Amino acid sequence: MKVGDKLICIDGNACYVAGEIYTVGDFINDKFFKIRTGFDNGYWYATKDDEGIYVRFNSKEDQVSDAWFDELEYQDYA
Repeated sequence: MKVGDKLICIDGNACYVAGEIYTVGDFINDKFFKIRTGFDNGYWYATKDDEGIYVRFNSKEDQVSDAWFDELEYQDYA
């Protein structure tokens, strides 16, 4: 995976909509990277590991569920 690749949200929340395509942003390290939300250049930090690709929302105040993504092959979004 690299900057500019496309991900499809497979399990969304208030920030990411299931079925929508999102763009991979800058990488922080080999595990963490940005996924743009599509709103005002906003983003959250995502993780790619053995569990999959996801954005954790650990806020006790907001009660927002995690968002999960799958990588798209180039021909899927061209």
